Amino acid sequence: MAPRDVGAGESVAAKRFAIALLLLSEIAAMATWFATTASVGAIRTQWSLSPFQEALLTNSVQAGFVAGTLVSALLGLADRFDLRGLFCGSAATAGFANLLMLAFEPTSAGVPLLRFVTGACMAGVYPVGMKIAATWAVGDLGLLIGLLVGALTLGSALPHLVAAFGQLDWHLPVLGAALGAFLAAVLVRFVRLGPATTEVPPLSLKNALEAWRNRGVRLANLGYLGHMWELYAMWAWIGAFMTASFREQYGDAPPFPPELAAFCIVAAGAFGAMLGGWAADRFGRTLVTGASMLASGCCAVGIGFLFGGPAWAVLSVGVLWGVAVIADSAQFSAAVSELSDRRLVGTMLTIQTCIGFLLTLVSIQLIAFAGTYLGWRFAFALLAVGPFFGLVSMLRLRRLPEAKRLAGGRR
Repeated sequence: MAPRDVGAGESVAAKRFAIALLLLSEIAAMATWFATTASVGAIRTQWSLSPFQEALLTNSVQAGFVAGTLVSALLGLADRFDLRGLFCGSAATAGFANLLMLAFEPTSAGVPLLRFVTGACMAGVYPVGMKIAATWAVGDLGLLIGLLVGALTLGSALPHLVAAFGQLDWHLPVLGAALGAFLAAVLVRFVRLGPATTEVPPLSLKNALEAWRNRGVRLANLGYLGHMWELYAMWAWIGAFMTASFREQYGDAPPFPPELAAFCIVAAGAFGAMLGGWAADRFGRTLVTGASMLASGCCAVGIGFLFGGPAWAVLSVGVLWGVAVIADSAQFSAAVSELSDRRLVGTMLTIQTCIGFLLTLVSIQLIAFAGTYLGWRFAFALLAVGPFFGLVSMLRLRRLPEAKRLAGGRR
């Protein structure tokens, strides 16, 4: 049985406990997203994977998430159903999908199919978790969602750490992710909702169009698209970039494993997400997102000029990029939450993540080709287009009267 929801006058302690439990549930459930990423090196030692098969292990999850969020948005699942029940059912289904993967060889067609199912289930975990956090927001929405994004960032970084210290049997990360999902399904049932809940809207496919009709939400989503063009392509290929750069400078004797460097770069984003949330609540959403995208775009261009240079120099710029590239992420979701019809926040967040992750399928593949044909010195520069486009969108949003609803009037 779910715990009683919290009234407006209840304590800060109840809020902290609920958010902590939500974060733990989110981390445990999202482990299924990165399960095969952590084990792909071990898979290579036993099976011959074509580049297409290897990419499919990652892209099938992304594609499943896009499909899941599209269905969820059209049906308004995050606004019309119990949030904890939706999260619980999605996490449990993802856990079963990962358990079934253990019955197949990695080269089987069943694995990407189950990875697709896992991604679709995450549509009931990630945006739903953001809406649960939003029910607790009292002038700190940016920070609360930033904490969730920070948890996602740590999950993205862990496969690099696994690779740095030796490969595990590929079954172990998948089994661990399945158990984590089942744990999340149980824990989320004990997460209490905050006082900022809303009435259930009527079912209407037209509700999804509000993401375009609402001018403020539209510009926030365009900013998010610029951000997502860069983010997942950077996360996907920073390990390959660091490996190639270290080999260029040090041959087979780098000062430390390039996988460890990649872990530090991606994991630094957890700090960036929390710092960005704290700053945006105090100084303004468009200000923080604009500054973050300007910094990350410059890093995307600049890091290529350090390719093959000293490890400390490449890593320093990489860590700065890791912080900047994610510092703005939660603020696009916070902005959409503040600018939307309160009854449709779940649907608007789901649409935002849907279109963002759909775009990542393009940028991830683009960098794969660019690394091959342009070389790593120039490949990442193509990602700078995204944050500079997003910067323009957020500057336009800043000038709208609706922007006064952002961060308590701090724009």
